[in-house]
Amino acid sequence: MSAITFDTHEFFNELKLAGFSEQQAETITRLQKAAVSSTLEQARHECDLDNLVTNKSLDNRLREVELRMDTRFLELENKLVKWGIGLALGQVAVIAALVKLL
Repeated sequence: MSAITFDTHEFFNELKLAGFSEQQAETITRLQKAAVSSTLEQARHECDLDNLVTNKSLDNRLREVELRMDTRFLELENKLVKWGIGLALGQVAVIAALVKLL
């Protein structure tokens, strides 16, 4: 899973540019970093993000299902061809028998 980053240096500089003292900017940056970490940890716990299914794992499972379906379709096609040949030979035999009787 990709990490979410919080640029504390940029945050600190923005606070300084806004007129905060260095000590105030440091304190606010530290507290903001803790809040972001806490929020992410809570979300990870509530949403079970560590066990979230990714698109890559879904793609792999879909490929497996697709391969199994392709195999089954080939087996079905082979059975249909065998039945078709069998029925065609049966029809030829019936027609030959009818022609012989006439």
